Amino acid sequence: MKLPFAGRLLAVAMLAAASAAMPVSSAFAETPEKPKVALVMKSLANEFFLTMEDGAKAYQKEHSGDFELISNGIKDETDTANQIRIVEQMIVSKVNALVIAPADSKAMVPVIKKAVDAGITVVNIDNQLDAAVLKSKNITVPFVGPDNRKGARLVGEYLARQLKAGDEVGIIEGVSTTTNAQARTAGFKDAMEAAQIKVVSLQSGDWEINKGNQVASSMLSEYPNLKALLAGNDSMAVGAVSAVRAAGKAGKVQVVGYDNINAIKPMLKDGRVLATADQFAARQAVFGIETALKIIKGEKVDSGANGVIETPVELVTK
Repeated sequence: MKLPFAGRLLAVAMLAAASAAMPVSSAFAETPEKPKVALVMKSLANEFFLTMEDGAKAYQKEHSGDFELISNGIKDETDTANQIRIVEQMIVSKVNALVIAPADSKAMVPVIKKAVDAGITVVNIDNQLDAAVLKSKNITVPFVGPDNRKGARLVGEYLARQLKAGDEVGIIEGVSTTTNAQARTAGFKDAMEAAQIKVVSLQSGDWEINKGNQVASSMLSEYPNLKALLAGNDSMAVGAVSAVRAAGKAGKVQVVGYDNINAIKPMLKDGRVLATADQFAARQAVFGIETALKIIKGEKVDSGANGVIETPVELVTK
């Protein structure tokens, strides 16, 4: 029987309402939007993080149909307040995932909890968040990155083979409240203790060239018998090289670093820097993004009992 016009309108309206109430698995469901991934890094004045950002952008370009990328960084390594503001902006923007290299292992946890509570998938890269503070906030965040202690130990062991027991060295640490700075210092110390080499000074260079230079100059002045400077990253190693030259001790005081940035490569070649560690900056953020996308899709992520997904780190010499 053919319905009258008014009846046909009512039937169409009822069908539309029923369609709207159907589950998303229905054939009429819309394709979900691409997930938005926010990459929040530390200082973009540091070549390491620029390389990391470039790698992430290249990866997104190759996988443009899979996700959108929003990348941000802060002015310098200690600008924690600005990094907190960036994360808050990403929460307001309702990103699906946050991949972050935190400026501070403890201070960033409260805002990261806000992101988790907002339903955002959070993945930690580069500098591991403090486990005790995460536990106090009742959240877990996977860490994707290298074993910094192991990498620094590799560098320290190579340096130790060029020195002898009883020699004096100084360690230029990154930002002291960060887990990766602490881990690298521990790795350097492991190697020095095993070789019976004395660490006579430990000071923070805040991951930066100028501060690394100042700290190195101070150490060289205070300890005239210093045989080597172990820098927690290559930016500080660059500063240390300048300090060694200014002190007239080129060739007499060895310098080692960590990161294998482009700026350090000619210094490795000509001997101004003895060794560094490569943790594959161009892939660091990509490892984190890949993990975040897997979690969003509900796929299994292989991590250790401590929630760490370990990535490679290798010794680099001349």
